[in-house]
Amino acid sequence: MKKKQNKEWSKHLSTIITDPDLQIGQTPRKLVWRKNKTTLWYYPTREKKFQTPLFLIYSLVNKSYILDLYPGMSMIEAFLKEGYDVYLLDFGEPGYEDKNLTLDDYILKYIDKGVKRALLHANVEEMSVIGYCLGGTLTAIYLAIASAPIKNVVLFAAPIDFENFQNHWKESLKNNNMNRNIHEIIDAYGIIPGKVVEGALRLVTSPFSYSSYLYLLQKSADEKAILKWRLLNKWLKDPVPFPGATLKQLIEDLGISNKLVNNKLAIDGKKVDLTNIEANTLVIATTDDQIVPEHLTKPIMDLISSKDKTFARIKGGHVSIAMTGKIPEVLQEWLSQRSNQFKK
Repeated sequence: MKKKQNKEWSKHLSTIITDPDLQIGQTPRKLVWRKNKTTLWYYPTREKKFQTPLFLIYSLVNKSYILDLYPGMSMIEAFLKEGYDVYLLDFGEPGYEDKNLTLDDYILKYIDKGVKRALLHANVEEMSVIGYCLGGTLTAIYLAIASAPIKNVVLFAAPIDFENFQNHWKESLKNNNMNRNIHEIIDAYGIIPGKVVEGALRLVTSPFSYSSYLYLLQKSADEKAILKWRLLNKWLKDPVPFPGATLKQLIEDLGISNKLVNNKLAIDGKKVDLTNIEANTLVIATTDDQIVPEHLTKPIMDLISSKDKTFARIKGGHVSIAMTGKIPEVLQEWLSQRSNQFKK
């Protein structure tokens, strides 16, 4: 009898892991603008409380649907319930023809133009920008060189200061032979396949990436917990191919030389000076973030010129905070106090 139960349980667990039938990103949206693989999506709120819309910028490494994962587990859905119109810049999946895309391209051709199109579509003079993970890094770079009317900026678990980023990895990258080998691999691929990106992420984040299977074993009888695990696992196994030219810049300019913090980074010949950021700024780190810990994020507080700037440390992990279906209280209060109320 026990042997039969174990067999049935193993079959149930196998189904959980391999079942692909999951519908993600269910919040209604409209296409506003598209350039190459990048798309600007508009999510209208049903009950508009704020005139200041939100512009979300996610990472280049993973797909942006983590911000709209599933009903009740969607950060975008939560913003809509608060009364904000939301725009999401989705960088899409680059192909081999995009191997020469650089940070300059992402900042100027996609983010800058995407913000301008959102302002035009919303018919407003200013908006709030929220950058998540590497999207927060791109947001900081963009705001340091752009003149767009950004009222508020939120940097969510964004790596800024790479001085102490995985020291053993950094020292390896500084090794000339290792660095040369990496560049040769990047040149050979041109565009780094998603599976290679996934493998690298799992290597950097282990044992965290494997502990999720232990969680699955512990929660195998909890349907809600299993659904959450399946959704997250689907997302983790669905990485985005990475343009080789951009990866080289990230390794050399940010990872090794730390040029963003040292005030030596340039985009299209223009110096990226973080002191140019004057918008109201909220910087958020999470307590259990093993990917972008607080010490990589917090230093920006001393580098920007914003008179209204706040640092907050909230409970959660790098990804889990986007899956709660709620806006963290500190973000909800901070943003509502700095967004223009909608007058009926």
